[in-house]
Amino acid sequence: MVFLNGKVLPLEQASVSVLDRGFIFGDGVYELVPVYSRVPFRLDEHLARLERSLAAVAIRNPYARAQWRAHLYALIDAQPFEDQAVYFQVTRGVAKRDHAFPENAEPTVFMMSSPLVTPPQALVESGATAVSAQDDRWLHCDIKSISLIGNVLLRQRSAEAGAAETILFRDGRLTEASASNVFIVKGGVILSPPKSSLILPGITYDVVAELARAEQLPLEFRQIAEGEARAADEIWVTSSSKEVLAIVRLDEQPVGEGRPGPAFRRMYRLYQEFKRTVMRAGKREAVSA
Repeated sequence: MVFLNGKVLPLEQASVSVLDRGFIFGDGVYELVPVYSRVPFRLDEHLARLERSLAAVAIRNPYARAQWRAHLYALIDAQPFEDQAVYFQVTRGVAKRDHAFPENAEPTVFMMSSPLVTPPQALVESGATAVSAQDDRWLHCDIKSISLIGNVLLRQRSAEAGAAETILFRDGRLTEASASNVFIVKGGVILSPPKSSLILPGITYDVVAELARAEQLPLEFRQIAEGEARAADEIWVTSSSKEVLAIVRLDEQPVGEGRPGPAFRRMYRLYQEFKRTVMRAGKREAVSA
């Protein structure tokens, strides 16, 4: 079952015009919300980020937050699985092909849900590999745009190399990865680039920062030189699906000792405990709020 423009319906019955600007131009934005035991995690934060993306590209938000929540819950309840990854996107709508914004176009809203798949325990214990690339995407990576060809090409590099991620550098500095945020550890200090237009502000990125602060772990957000990242004791990637995953080889060179480090192991335990006690114990927000 999927959601399209106000209705939950079977996937095979859902269709969108070929003149939709999402299809023609990639003219739209999206979100992905992890769902634990049928409760979406930090839904308000995801909806706030959606609102920022819509405002940045001047697409009218078709629903109030209460409506978004009601539609999401209806889709979640229509699935047979408990843990889900709910993807939803809003495009500018259907119009004749013209780069300029159409007048009075009705936004298209599509949502689908899949089982939430996290890294297998064997990969968590052994650590993952990554390759690197120069970050040649546009300069508004903080907008969660469906125009993801830059990310797709960068992720394909790691896929072809049998690696989990492509870690990106722009002008000699670490930004993020093709589909995740990046943390490094050096001398016991957890480091990550600060939020800016060059990285997507991840919800999991925020959770890791909150857990580090709660445990009084050394944490800094600052610019990280490429050489500093390559010489790190540990590298982690974070996202809703990857959670917190150690990178133990970068461009075929070992990271630190070439295995998940002590800071990662501690953060991974903290994250799993947080998932058990907070994410799975969450309650749905009122749809009337």
